[in-house]
Amino acid sequence: MAFPRISSYKNVDQFRERLSELSLDLPVDDEVQSGDDAVLAQPLVSKAGLIGNRFCILPMEGWDGTADGKPTDLTRRRWQNFGLSGAKLIWGGEAVAVRHDGRANPNQLLINDTNLKDIESLRTLLVATHAEHFSKTDDLCVGLQLTHSGRYAKPNDKHTAEPRIAYRHSVLDQRLGIDSDDKLLTDDDLKQLIDDFVAACVLAQKASFAWVDVKHCHGYLGHELLSGFDRDGEFGGSLENRTRFLRNIVAGIRSEAPGLEIGVRVSVFDFVPFEPGDNEERTGIPSATAPYQHAFGGDGSGLGIDLSEPSKFVDLLEELDIDLLCTTCGSPYYNPHIQRPAIFPPSDGYQPPEDPLVGVHRQIAATAELKAKHPSMIVAGTGYSYLQEWLPNVGQAVVKNSMADSVGLGRMVLSYPELPADVLAGKVMARKKICRTFSDCTTAPRNGIVSGCYPLDPFYKAMPEREQLLAIKADM
Repeated sequence: MAFPRISSYKNVDQFRERLSELSLDLPVDDEVQSGDDAVLAQPLVSKAGLIGNRFCILPMEGWDGTADGKPTDLTRRRWQNFGLSGAKLIWGGEAVAVRHDGRANPNQLLINDTNLKDIESLRTLLVATHAEHFSKTDDLCVGLQLTHSGRYAKPNDKHTAEPRIAYRHSVLDQRLGIDSDDKLLTDDDLKQLIDDFVAACVLAQKASFAWVDVKHCHGYLGHELLSGFDRDGEFGGSLENRTRFLRNIVAGIRSEAPGLEIGVRVSVFDFVPFEPGDNEERTGIPSATAPYQHAFGGDGSGLGIDLSEPSKFVDLLEELDIDLLCTTCGSPYYNPHIQRPAIFPPSDGYQPPEDPLVGVHRQIAATAELKAKHPSMIVAGTGYSYLQEWLPNVGQAVVKNSMADSVGLGRMVLSYPELPADVLAGKVMARKKICRTFSDCTTAPRNGIVSGCYPLDPFYKAMPEREQLLAIKADM
């Protein structure tokens, strides 16, 4: 199923016409403001500190750390790019595992006493780079995302899953070869993991991070616990039980790392897992039929949204004195078209069953609904990269209309890290750097190669891994 490419729209009216054809009420401004008075240049004040503008860098893993969890030159280059982006909110940099068995790959960063100085050096490099390009850093708010990968853990080999799960799932268990309860985390296991998260937060504070993100998104453990409706024990069933993991981590942080602030990136809705259809185009189709009971923020059909529980989750954040929320959805592992709208799927994916603009709108609309119900929260939205040339126009309109407070950028900063700075300076966007959602940054790590923008970043384009990646794509 072919959809028009964003690059084919030569002006904002053509872009709006496409939105109208799709019946999408996505706000779009005609002109993007620049300078100190611009909408996207306005500051925010969080409990974690001053945030100098409305751009946010989302966590971007590179699968390029050392075997023992330290950063490499590739990792440092990425964090350096985050610093020169001009964005003032750094949402965690990338996911850092709190212990070895929670690593999503054997090259994921790992925080512990041995690695602490190396982890701290990433923050120092980011801040120094930002100071070099923008002079002012007292309005730069840098956090560290902490995670356990749960169902998607591969700590020892890139091609060997070692899942730890919150509950049994008929579709996802089958995909990962889980056929018994051996991989289930017990309540005692989760209590130990809570202690591990708190210990990691103490280290993050020692490394001078202003705040930590307790990750609850994309099918990883924190997110999976939120959909543990049929899990027994203290961490399943009721919403109170399903949020016990977060609440106990927060209590530990307040006790053991006073002054360290907290944010949460959460998948605010989820859909049923998808798979390639039997048609020649391999268009994605649902892997299960309704009723589907494993979607936090779902309506039970597997293909719809009900934000009642996610709104209660945000109520909880407010009760816990947390004011940083990053909204996302679904999982790149089992329904990437809703979470990471793209016209070109990764190697293990499927062709999008809808125009990716529909997925962008879905995320922005859900974020706007939660922001309207929780106006005091500082909300960073996601799903913007697919908008390409029209990202600033939509992002500005979203912020101006109080549909979100910050425009989150993920894939886009791999190819075009300077985008926030260029937009705020009133520069014409560099078309040759704009992410076209080729999904190479996902296809590469899915096949054991470090992540990066191989099509557009000259640095990665010159790496020998590019030829390996091209060979893999040729066989897709």
